[in-house]
Parts: sequence; structure tokens; C-alpha cells
Amino acid sequence: MRKDLIEPREYQLKIAEIASKRNTLVVLPTGAGKTLISLLVGINRLEKFPDSKILITSPTRPLNAQHKKTFENFTTLNPNEIVLITGKIKPEEREKLYKTAKVITATPQCIKNDLEQGRLSLENFSFITFDESHRAVKDYAYTYIAKKYMEQAKNPLILALTASPGGSYERIEEIKENLFIEAVEIRTEFDEDLKKYVQPIFKEWVYVDLPEDFVRIKSLLEEKLKENISWLKEHEFVQKIKPTKKSFLMLQEEFSKKLKEDPKNFPIMWALIKTVEAIKIEHAIELLETQGISPLVDFFEKIKSSKRKSDKELVKDPRIKEVMSRAENLRSRGIEHPKLDKLVYIVKDLLRENPSNRIIVFANYRSTIDKINEVMRKNGIKSEILIGQAMKGGKGLSQKQQIEILNKFLNCEFNVLSASSIGEEGIDYFADVAIFYDAVPSEIRELQRKGRVGRKKAGRVIFLLTKKTRDEAYYWAAFHREKKMKGILYDMKRKSKRKTLMDWLKK
Repeated sequence: MRKDLIEPREYQLKIAEIASKRNTLVVLPTGAGKTLISLLVGINRLEKFPDSKILITSPTRPLNAQHKKTFENFTTLNPNEIVLITGKIKPEEREKLYKTAKVITATPQCIKNDLEQGRLSLENFSFITFDESHRAVKDYAYTYIAKKYMEQAKNPLILALTASPGGSYERIEEIKENLFIEAVEIRTEFDEDLKKYVQPIFKEWVYVDLPEDFVRIKSLLEEKLKENISWLKEHEFVQKIKPTKKSFLMLQEEFSKKLKEDPKNFPIMWALIKTVEAIKIEHAIELLETQGISPLVDFFEKIKSSKRKSDKELVKDPRIKEVMSRAENLRSRGIEHPKLDKLVYIVKDLLRENPSNRIIVFANYRSTIDKINEVMRKNGIKSEILIGQAMKGGKGLSQKQQIEILNKFLNCEFNVLSASSIGEEGIDYFADVAIFYDAVPSEIRELQRKGRVGRKKAGRVIFLLTKKTRDEAYYWAAFHREKKMKGILYDMKRKSKRKTLMDWLKK
């Protein structure tokens, strides 16, 4: 390690010491130096097993490139022995690189494919880092790689890194089980050894009211939704008066499976139709409450153009017809969502305070991102968008374009970056202010969004919330899940320390 270029913090050294002995899940705030812990443990393993290799795997190419750069900049290893592996490299070339490299950074799908095809064996790997390890659930590639690693490696050691593994005990346990985790290390901004390195983040809440025209549209949608729920309740498919979106999705999955087994089961067929309709109406209400008129109109235009019989029946409903008519009328008058006007006011105010402020605006839907960008530019504000790669013929940005836009943002070539979930993880950048145009019910995504500010100086997070809507409900859901998550992790940390002590006493 290049000690002349790097000075690890006390908590990084402590965590690295623990992680060098046991498979460890490390939970640290974004920007607290998780990558350096991976480097410290990696170097330790290469010193202990000089003939071995190490693997760092991350979900995206840019994130893997950052890990590669860290090893190049802060170690004395031969740069030719530090390689980045992605699907863009031909399989036969990858096989050669696996043999000659000492440190491999790679996308998990690529590693999984090469393990399955016999191009790679993990027998001689003394260490693996799973970055963004909250993804290690269900059938994500991390689960397969970890299982193969524990089966093949002579001297295995696993390090899992994340800012937020999830808000439920079951989810965290699933990650631990899938990655063979034995110890948990967590630090938050309140821990003494981290506190002095954390910049304060100031939170603000800006509220808007749902306009009367929106309320009328919402009531029509809710009337139709209530009718579907009543039918499902009457036929004993649901018990609650207000089932959640998640429970509707689970019902849809259940009914679809039953129909595959028995396509002529008409009660189940009707239940599926009612459930699918309910999911679509729920989504329409969410668009209206949190996004605005254009996304709602676009959504119903897709349903109108659908060839599905259920979609054709839905748009025939007089209430849905009225919803579409009212929404189209509002859009023709240039009415969107009150949050949009409020956002422009906030951004202008921030730029009056400091013309070089870098502001990231997070939104869930690409149509909203485009609208925000358009409105910013109309108001003379330099603005760009950050979205993922194109899907199903839609527009998107390549990873190269994403990095170019972020570099321009960091160099203050424009002030406002409107970002989808792609801006939440996987690329290292920061802003002065983060604005949540809409709330997210996920504590994982909320923490990642907040992690984009307060990196090098005090930051601000502004929540735009529509009163008495899903905006508020989602905000509080994420708040409580984050609180619960930290409690679970501290409890797991205490238990893992107790187990370590007991194991030591037995010896």
C-alpha cells in the first residue's frame, strides 16, 4: 500500500481488522470510505497469500472502474495485474486476463457467466468484495458467485459493502445467508469514530396542496378502485378494505400461476382482471398525486392503444373516460403539478444565494425528468438529465455519456441535474443540494439519494411533498424503515461480537 498517499481513518482500520478475519457485512454512509476498507483487506490477503488473487465485484462498469483506479493509485502492484472485466471483452480474452491478473474488478453477471461456462475458477481467490451488497437477494448474480466461491476457494474471505441493506430483519438475514456473512459492522453519523468526518446535512420540507381539479380526478379513480376492491372482498380474495399495492402485485402473481394450471378457472380469471385493473388505477393515482398531468395522460394513452381486452374494458368505464377527458383538458391549458412551479422557485432562490450551486433533482419517472429539464431551460437555468441506458426502444444514455454529464456537473458547467434512480448508486459524484421531487418508500434509495450531498462540505436536502398524498406516505415509510434498519444492524453487530468472544473463550 502507498502509505505516502493514503492515511486510513481509525474506524476504517478497525473495520478492516475485523473484516480480515471473518466474512463481514459493512454498512457505512455514502462517502465514508467503504472502498478503502476493501483495499485494506485486499492488500492484507495478498500479503498473507502471495500467490492468490482477489475479486471486487460491483453492479456497474463505472463503479468497477473506480475500484480499479483505487488499487492502481494506492498500491505498489503492477498496473497490468489490475484488470477490469466486463461483457464487452470477448470470452477468450477474459479467460486470459483471469490467469494473468492479481486484482480483478468485474460486473457480477460477467463473473457468473464465466463460472457457469468454466472459463473461471475461484479456487485461488483469497478475497472477494461484493459492493452494493443490498442487491444480494433472490436470484441476483451475487448469490450464485458467493456460493461457488465458498465451494471452490482454498482460503475464502468475503466482504460485503453497502450504505443500506434494507429495512427488515428478513431481508438483512437473506443477504447475510446468501453471502455467508459472520460479522456485521455498522457506523452512522452518530458514532464517535465517524462523527468527526461527517459533514452536516440540513433537511427542509416544502409542501404543496393538491389542486381542486386534481382532487376531482382522484375521487373518480378512487371510486373505480373501490368498486374493484369490493368485488375482490365480496368473493373473499382480499380481507382488507384498503389493500396495498404490494398485496395487489402478490395477488396478481398468485392468480397468474393458478390460471397456468387451470386456464378455464373463470372465478380466478375475473379476480385477475379486477386485480390488474386495481394495480393500474393505483398507479394512475400515484402519477396524479406525485408527478402531474402529463404523465397521467401518457399512461392512459398507452392503455387506450393496448390490444388487451381488459385494457379496452377499463377505458370504456364512464369514470375513466371522464378522468381522461379532464386530464387532457388540463394538459391543453398547460397545467402540470404545483410541485413544478415550486421547484423552479426553489432552484432560482438557491442560485441567487450561490450561482455556482450544484443541484441534483431526483424524480422517479423519465417523463417527469424531461419535463423538469424543459422547465429549467425555459427559465434560463443551465440543466441536464441523467438517466439509464435505453430500454425497449426508448431513449437513454450510455455509461460513457453518463460519466461525461457528471464530469460537466462537477466542473459547474451547468447547475441542475435531473436524475432517475441511476443517479442514486454506482457512480461517484456529489452535489451541494439534493431535491426530492417525489418521495421513495424505500429506505435504501432514500439513503443513497441523501448520500449525494454532504461529501466535502455541509449539504442540503429538500423534500417536495404534496399534502395528504402518497408523497407524504412514502416519505414516512422510508423514514421509519431507515430507523428500524439501523436498530436491526446494531443488534446484529452486538450479537456477532458476542459470538466472536464466545468462540475465543472456547479456544
